[in-house]
Amino acid sequence: MPTLFITGANRGIGLGIVERTLAKGWQVHATCRAPASAKKLEDLAGRHSGQLTLHQLELLDFAAITRLGAAFKDRSIDVLLNNAGVMNMAQRRFDPADRFQDFGQTDVEDWTKVFQVNVVAPMKIAEALIDSVARSERKVIITTTSIMGSVELITSGRWHHYRTAKAAVNQMMRGMAAELRPRGITCFALHPGAVRTDMNSAKAPLSVDESTTGIVALLERADLAMSGRYMTWNGEELPW
Repeated sequence: MPTLFITGANRGIGLGIVERTLAKGWQVHATCRAPASAKKLEDLAGRHSGQLTLHQLELLDFAAITRLGAAFKDRSIDVLLNNAGVMNMAQRRFDPADRFQDFGQTDVEDWTKVFQVNVVAPMKIAEALIDSVARSERKVIITTTSIMGSVELITSGRWHHYRTAKAAVNQMMRGMAAELRPRGITCFALHPGAVRTDMNSAKAPLSVDESTTGIVALLERADLAMSGRYMTWNGEELPW
């Protein structure tokens, strides 16, 4: 069965993907900042001993990412899913009425760290685990993005830290796809939809189950034909 490595697995979309891939018999390596306090993830690990392995990982600790890569040097990873991300470092829930990240409200430290978590960390993880992905049968790298990163679809301002970070992720994944295609590695950016999670609005249209059902279906059929594309949870394609 395939092996999945996923970041940000302790709640929301990440947790839902872990649950669905475990149910399909996948081997799963899941990371989060504090596994000991991730009760639902720990419960899953207890019920799926030998199938689900938890790893503590702080995405701003780039040395830890390098060490993690070394620990996987003799293992194979079929699908590497960079799911973890932040809208802001304070973990404030998305609220259309919130003026945070508006023009005139730029917080340089927050913007820098949002970039580090959403852009630099996924690249470093891909670099650290590339040999494990390359030796696998599936050879897939995916990074979660957002429709807010689409340059063509932008219709409003606001949320500049998050929006620019996701636009950068899109460019990163498109470039990575071109660079790694000769090695047979599939790379694409994935928009999970507007999902009702702790990070997003409670009024978002999609449930975690709806989003993750579509995402896991994509994981199952991902191939080089998808590489370099900007995909949605339900298999549609977005403009860059």
